Amino acid sequence: QVQLAETGGGLVQAGGSLSLSCVASGRAFTLSYVGWFRQAPGKEREFVAAIARGSGTTDYADFVQGRFSISRDSWTTISLHMNSLILDDTAIYYCAAHTMGRTWNGGRSPTEYDFWGQGTQVTVSS
Repeated sequence: QVQLAETGGGLVQAGGSLSLSCVASGRAFTLSYVGWFRQAPGKEREFVAAIARGSGTTDYADFVQGRFSISRDSWTTISLHMNSLILDDTAIYYCAAHTMGRTWNGGRSPTEYDFWGQGTQVTVSS
């Protein structure tokens, strides 16, 4: 089993920055990809960014538009750095992990991930 824990959420003014971290524990060595998703009230969970733990290859949702970056801080910690935050970025942010050996189809669907964190709230105020 793998446990994921997100930290770093909070309240920030529009135009500000926030960094989220996702720490994996347990059988973290079995993970090949880590993604960030978000879910706003009344909306479906949506893909934000993903990174391959081995190669460091990244992918971003179109709405990120260069404002966010995902990085590997260590073998067990993946961060999401968010700049130029807007009101629409308000959501609960979740990190998710994909297990090695399963088919990878790009990681934009929540169904591709095996483990999820509890989420961290990000609120952007005007």
